[in-house]
Amino acid sequence: MRREHRSGAEIEAQIQAQISAARDQIEATRARVNKRTGRNMAAAVGIALVLGGALLASLLWVKTLFMVFAVVLIGFALYELASALRFAGRDVPRVPLVLLGCAILPVTWYFGAAGMWWSTLGAVAIVGIVRLIELADPSTRTGRGDVFADITAGALCIAYVAVLGGFTVLLAAQDGGQWWILAMIVMTTVIDTGALAVGVWLGKHKLAPRISPGKTWEGLLGGAAFAVAAGIPLSIWMLGQEWWFGLILAALLVVSATVGDLAESLIKRDLGIKDIGSFLPGHGGFLDRLDSILPSAVVMMALFQVTHA
Repeated sequence: MRREHRSGAEIEAQIQAQISAARDQIEATRARVNKRTGRNMAAAVGIALVLGGALLASLLWVKTLFMVFAVVLIGFALYELASALRFAGRDVPRVPLVLLGCAILPVTWYFGAAGMWWSTLGAVAIVGIVRLIELADPSTRTGRGDVFADITAGALCIAYVAVLGGFTVLLAAQDGGQWWILAMIVMTTVIDTGALAVGVWLGKHKLAPRISPGKTWEGLLGGAAFAVAAGIPLSIWMLGQEWWFGLILAALLVVSATVGDLAESLIKRDLGIKDIGSFLPGHGGFLDRLDSILPSAVVMMALFQVTHA
């Protein structure tokens, strides 16, 4: 009996040792992946699933909810970018900038492209006027060049985040536009995922080392291959286009997604920060997740207009 008891204890200890070794190996692998990608992948996947579910619900249930969903995302992204600029020394009127920038989206939804452009001009002008009014407080008085830089920084926030975000709302408001938005989200996600996976696996040659050291040419080509694989079926079954349209879609979105990613990396490098924000664990901030989507929305809107002319 004692021998059997010892044998059972030994087996149990061996199983526990194997489980512990497997757990350590998984943790070590996850740590290597996190170090290589620069993010907590488990948290990143969880956040992506939540946002993706909310996106699908808003697009396929009641399209007006997508406008609300976009306003929330753009609002957070504007707040993050304005806060980062203030941290870097630019006195950007954060509250009016966020409120007026967010207002561009519902105006675009209800009044179209004309509403977007007029609301953008109004937002830029009011944010600039607010900065000038602030000069009445002696503590906010700086040189003429600094004030001009502050106003320019506010205009940049509105143009880069709110206006490009407005194109997603403008596209979604079109008849059938929700499918083009969904195709764009799928494509940019596939491009980012493909570039990340291939870059981690095979990446050796840096794409833009001074701007984004983690990006490689191998990752770019991997993202392009994934884009073609996704673009052709999406073009046929979701967008109602010919198969070759998927090649054009893939090529243009690879360029726009990469440019958007590098543009945000350039902003972060100039500001001396790793992430624009920290609201989303594993992702950084909202703008870190929207960087590929914002310029891609302009491309998708242009393609929609060409194919529906």
